[in-house]
Amino acid sequence: MRLDKFLKVSRLIKRRTVANEACDAGRVLVNDKVAKASVNVKAGDIIEIQFGTRSVKAEVLNVQETVKKDEAQELYRYI
Repeated sequence: MRLDKFLKVSRLIKRRTVANEACDAGRVLVNDKVAKASVNVKAGDIIEIQFGTRSVKAEVLNVQETVKKDEAQELYRYI
């Protein structure tokens, strides 16, 4: 699954366009490398998102095309 879509489906970022812009600005890392929005994400990948002065690091546990809001946190684990 594309990185920008995973960020939206998992609700780490609320909108796919915002996820795409964050990737273009170099604020999203996958496995310690700056990632484009089109990078394929798989289980076991480490995603780091920089929000201003704060940084969020999460491990991808599962990849699904659609998921209910209540189950979105089952797709990743904070590190």
